[in-house]
Amino acid sequence: MMDIRENMEVVDANDQHVGIVERVEGTSIKLSDDDILDPRRPFIDISQVSAVEGNKVKLRQKVSAVSTRAFLSSDG
Repeated sequence: MMDIRENMEVVDANDQHVGIVERVEGTSIKLSDDDILDPRRPFIDISQVSAVEGNKVKLRQKVSAVSTRAFLSSDG
């Protein structure tokens, strides 16, 4: 499993900032409420991660796809 830790930056496939990791919950990454692309969708499925490099979690898709498909609703 990838070594995803608190306070790592999450970026999309174009290296655009998406958020900051608050914690990992099972197969989801919870983004910090203080620094998040879409506050209605604070979770990213770990399957969307392509790599962990240094202090960055890199996603497979561009931010437009991430905001519509990779996020999982926290309210079900």
